Amino acid sequence: DLLLSNSCIPFLGSTEGLDFRTLLLDEERGRLLVGAKDHIFLLNLVDVNKNVKKIYWPAAKEKVELCKLAGKDAHTECSNFIRVLQPYNRTHVYVCGTGAFHPLCGYIELG
Repeated sequence: DLLLSNSCIPFLGSTEGLDFRTLLLDEERGRLLVGAKDHIFLLNLVDVNKNVKKIYWPAAKEKVELCKLAGKDAHTECSNFIRVLQPYNRTHVYVCGTGAFHPLCGYIELG
């Protein structure tokens, strides 16, 4: 119904089925940060398909191999699922992912 009434704009930037999990609204810059499987998307609040920025952040290959050796599913468990997007200060966001069962965190500069 929303699509038929032109009441929404679907996000078309992900054709990979990336398992979106975490959101952070950055009203000051007019952006939405979306944590997904191996990716962080920075979307424009006015049009989520305009000027999409994407950060590719996979788990280390050796961690993925260890995950698979432990009997986990390579496609649904052995990736870096972004779970934390937290404002750190005016210029950075703190980000954490599962890292194929070896969690890792870092900072993204929002330039």
